[in-house]
Amino acid sequence: MPSTDKKKNRKASTLAVAQQLRPSRKVDPTYYWMIIPVLLLFALFSTVPAVIGGFFSFTNYAGYGDWKMVGLRNFQNIFTDPEILASYAFTFFFAIVATITVNVVALLLALGLNSRIKWKTGIRGIYFIPMVLSGLIIAYVFNYLFSNTVPTIADSLGIAPLATSILANEHWAWAAIVFVTVWQAAPGATIIYLAGLQSISPDLFEAASLDGAGAWRQVRSISLPLIAGYVVINIILGFKGYLGTYEIIVALTGGGPGTATQSVAMRIFSGFAGGDYSYQMANAIIFFIITLIISLLQLQILRRREVSL
Repeated sequence: MPSTDKKKNRKASTLAVAQQLRPSRKVDPTYYWMIIPVLLLFALFSTVPAVIGGFFSFTNYAGYGDWKMVGLRNFQNIFTDPEILASYAFTFFFAIVATITVNVVALLLALGLNSRIKWKTGIRGIYFIPMVLSGLIIAYVFNYLFSNTVPTIADSLGIAPLATSILANEHWAWAAIVFVTVWQAAPGATIIYLAGLQSISPDLFEAASLDGAGAWRQVRSISLPLIAGYVVINIILGFKGYLGTYEIIVALTGGGPGTATQSVAMRIFSGFAGGDYSYQMANAIIFFIITLIISLLQLQILRRREVSL
């Protein structure tokens, strides 16, 4: 009998300890005080306007006055509108070129800033200054440079192709937009690449040097394979961000010359202000679906490479 009592007491104490260690399912009320206001604000300023805009995409609403239902007419017209299709072509062209250029420049900068050079910390600070500046301010500054300073210098040096503003050239205005985008976005990508490079053990490079591997061979065989996940992250984040480019284009070219550099986002916003609300809402929904599909594909790539954002 005493042994039976001991077993019961031991079992009871084990259960008591297990109940203490078991996480409580009771939610702290503070959680609700923090999350509910955020959800309400998100619904008020994001979800509700999106739902209302989605409804009006099936109408002929101009943003004011009366309206009536038109069904899928707005969506059908978008697929045959040459200006809309041109804005999609430019947006994807710009996103691809900017993503490639930014990552190449950022990787080269990261390799340089990670090497054994003097005043490395100070130089890093200088390179990261563009990150803290507004894209709109940067674009207006470069607008002045491309429109006034560069043509004046080129004219005095006799460089005819640059004697006129590149922003007025419908064939090359996109290059100015890409240049400014790279100038602003490269530091952010460089930080990510630096984080990846600094996570590599210096012993690997020392061993490679002893084996006779040069600098380029070390980059190709050690650095690039070990920071492949960081490359994927930069490409995905960059491409997704460049699809929605707006402020730099507005400040540099305003979508011109003509509509040569008009992005989808700029086309949508200009339609909202120009009495084309329902039509551009349909355009926004299509653009959202395309972006969502691209995001899902990117997530699949991340999962396959076992990379976490």
